[in-house]
Amino acid sequence: MFRSHRKLFLANCLFAAFAAIACIAAGAPNEPRERHFDFGKAATPAEIAGWDIDVRADGTGLPEGKGSVEEGQLIYDAKCAACHGTFGESNSYLQIAGGVGTLRSDQPIRTTGSKLNYAPTLWDYIRRAMPLTAPQSLTHDEVYALTAYVLNLNDIVAAGTVLDRESLSKIRMPNRDGFTTEHGFLRRSGKPDTANVDCMHDCAAVVRLASEIPDYARDSHGNLAEQRRDRGVVQAPPAQAAAAGTDVASSAGAGIDLARRSGCMACHNVTTAIVGPAFRDVAQRYRTENAGARAPAALARLMTKIRNGGSGAWGAVPMPAQTQLSEMDARNVVEWILAGAR
Repeated sequence: MFRSHRKLFLANCLFAAFAAIACIAAGAPNEPRERHFDFGKAATPAEIAGWDIDVRADGTGLPEGKGSVEEGQLIYDAKCAACHGTFGESNSYLQIAGGVGTLRSDQPIRTTGSKLNYAPTLWDYIRRAMPLTAPQSLTHDEVYALTAYVLNLNDIVAAGTVLDRESLSKIRMPNRDGFTTEHGFLRRSGKPDTANVDCMHDCAAVVRLASEIPDYARDSHGNLAEQRRDRGVVQAPPAQAAAAGTDVASSAGAGIDLARRSGCMACHNVTTAIVGPAFRDVAQRYRTENAGARAPAALARLMTKIRNGGSGAWGAVPMPAQTQLSEMDARNVVEWILAGAR
């Protein structure tokens, strides 16, 4: 009996060994298998390049291009002054000029010029996020010009300066060696921008998936592949936005689609106020003026406000000039708003 069990045990061992060798030879369970979640697609090099736009403090990542202080002033007056003030003193938004040398005083003024420690960081932020209503719509030359002008407002570069990749990297900011994160950047009071700290104790050892999007909701927003932008922008660049607005102007829902494409939703919502008023509140205010023969007056007034900017109608926060919008696109957006923003 013992011998038969021993023979059976040896036979089982030999079978397991041969099976393991066969699996290794076939490369099945011992090779890592690619796993998919059954949605999405691999990013192309062009798509990755569209997001890989960071510029390091030492200037690594700066593209070719150049811009002068004089050119920057023209761009600033058209696209930046409504929020940041004529001379960077601020109109309800971040003050970007002044305060150099005040950080160690009893009344520190923390601005772009006084606290920022590397000039390429300013270039990176302007390119990435400005202007608020059309981020990443500026050309490289325009960003260089705006950077030169903001630095000139802070007396860091002379009026005749022309900046490019090499010269920008060589600029030494007044606060190069004094930068800290102990104070808020956006607040002159010095209150930190965030009070959160890293998790250092009682952290979860294993993260378990608690929920996932159900199958019925997976495609509720349509074909995401068709909605992919060429690069990570909030809106299409002006030329693309204008073309898109022209194409869809006569179709149902064109107004809200154009408002989204043109960056209007950065400050407005259809039913609730954000930075600016809700579109339906605007329609309500202009309801009387938009009636009958007086309708052209409301249309002309709002088109002028969109194209030229302004402040005071809905509070102190200014409305930046939307110079990137064509007259036709501005008209289409206003007509949609005056029709009730529906």
